[in-house]
Parts: sequence; structure tokens; C-alpha cells
Amino acid sequence: GKPIRIDKIRSDDKDPGLRDYEVNLLRLLEKICNGMVIEISYTGTTVLIKPGIINGGLVTHECPTSRSVGYFIEPVLMLAPFAKKPLNLTITGVTTDDKDLSVDLLRTVTLPHLQLFGISEGVELKIKKRGAPPLGGGEIQFSCPIVRTLKIINFVEPGKIKRIRGIAHAVRVSPQLSHRMVEAARSVLNRYIPDIYIHTDVYKGQDSGKSPGFALTLLSESTTSAIHCAEAVSQPGASPEDVAIVAARSLLSEIRAGGCVDQKHQCLVMLMMVLGTEDVGRCRIGPLSERSIQFMRDIRDVFGTTFKVVPADPSDPDSRELLISCYGTGYVNSNRSVA
Repeated sequence: GKPIRIDKIRSDDKDPGLRDYEVNLLRLLEKICNGMVIEISYTGTTVLIKPGIINGGLVTHECPTSRSVGYFIEPVLMLAPFAKKPLNLTITGVTTDDKDLSVDLLRTVTLPHLQLFGISEGVELKIKKRGAPPLGGGEIQFSCPIVRTLKIINFVEPGKIKRIRGIAHAVRVSPQLSHRMVEAARSVLNRYIPDIYIHTDVYKGQDSGKSPGFALTLLSESTTSAIHCAEAVSQPGASPEDVAIVAARSLLSEIRAGGCVDQKHQCLVMLMMVLGTEDVGRCRIGPLSERSIQFMRDIRDVFGTTFKVVPADPSDPDSRELLISCYGTGYVNSNRSVA
């Protein structure tokens, strides 16, 4: 692989250099890879990464409580299918926060996105313990098989929304709070669609982590299996009704943005399209997030592949949907153990 050097990391900041969670993520990647070399400068503003072989296997990792485990699992998801051995990762920390994908979204939305590319058999994410911020205490088990090549996708029909599903979870607080979130979310969403089922998930005792908290995760599924998602997490002083209404409205605005892939999963889908077989992959998405635009630039620098981005519906001036397409690099997993 290509060595990567990143300079001027927050060099003008009051607190310059890498944050604790970023260093922790690099250490996790080091555990998953064999022969990977990471050099961080004394001030932490420069990092040099020399990639090794993605090894996989059994890995245990503890995350800091400054970010949720979603921040750490997302990059691992992108690497795990190309490992030498199937990955079995046990990771501990905060399971849901307001910055990153929660474990519920990873399980119900992110893993189905991998199935689009032919990674389906053996992908699993189990929530052993939940951990709300600030102290965390959650535990997640993630297993991912290895593949030789990825399928190319042609996902351009968003379809019509046919059902909404959700998970309302509460830890170290009254179980009644999750029922109140369900009622409040239904009061908003029932106007649009009758097929709504929100599961209440209450963890007790040791399995409920170290801090109290509650959150609501919602996802909508269309007739063509396009999934949009949103979530809201409890804040100090916020009622369960406030959390539910924020989540429900966020889901409706995500659906309104359109596309077959929601904003939170644009980067994952783009990377898998680039690594797919040597053919043209196409996908319809909503407006590009800032992160996705930067990710496209990084893909151009690393793989030399550029995306063609055009309006999905040129005849409709109000439509914000885009059609992205690229030519797959035909990446083959050469790390895979020869059976």
C-alpha cells in the first residue's frame, strides 16, 4: 500500500494535534493490520502511516468515552471484508452519542448497505451491553466475513416509502421513558404512513452500562429497499417527547432529501463502488455532505478514480438529488488465506 503522511493537524488550534480518540482509532487499525507502522510527531500535528496486511482474526479493543464506538467501527467496516481472516471484534465504550452512528444504526442500516455489494453471509453486530455517555460501559461484538471481490451496484430507483421501523432504548432510567418516546414519535409519523413499528429495548443491571440515558433510532424502508435513517439522543434536561420529535422530524427531512442512500452512508457506498469490479457503478443520492465531498477528493488522491456527479432529475429544478457514477478499480482481496 501507499504510505500516507498527514501534516498540519489542527496546527493553529489552542490544543494542537491529534485528539485522544483519533490516536485510539490508529491503535485499533494497528491491531487489525499486521506490519502497519504509525509514526506520530512529538506535537501530534503530523502523522505518518505505512499500511500493512489487513489480518483480521480475534481483536479486543477499548474505546475512550470522548466518541462512541460507531466512530471506530465505521472505518473497520470498510477494511474488514478485505482481511486475511474473518474479523471478530469485541469493542467497549459509549454505544450511542449525538456525533457518530449508534450501534442500532450500524446494525439495522449500515450492515444492509454492505449486502448491496455482496457482503451478507456472516456479517453480524451484537449489542452485549449498552453504554450511554459520559461514562459508557457498553460492549459490542462485530463479526465480518472476507470476500474476494465486490459486486458493482446500479441503485437508481429510490421507490416509495413502505414502512418505518425504530428502536427506543433506555438505560438506568425508568422503562416508561421508552414508551413515551414511541408515543411521541407516532404522533408525528402516523400522519404519513400507517405501517410503523418501534421496538422498546430496555437493558437492566450490568448490561445497562455506567450512565443513565435514552435514545430513539428510526429508519424508513422503501419499495426498492432504500433505507433512510435518523436518531436523537437524550440531553440533560430533555424530555423523552423532545427526543422523539427531533428524531421523527430528522427522519422526514432525510426522506425529503431523497436518493437511495442517506447522507450518513454516502462515504461507505462510494468506497465500495470504487473497489467494485471493473464496470460502471451508479447510485442515486441526496445532497452531498461536506464529509462526502472531502471523501471524493481523498479517493481521487489514493485510487486515481473520479466520480461523475450529475442532477438525477434535470427536468425538475427543485430536486436536490444527484446521480453519482464511477468505474470500479476491480480490487481483488490478495490478503485472503489460500484455502
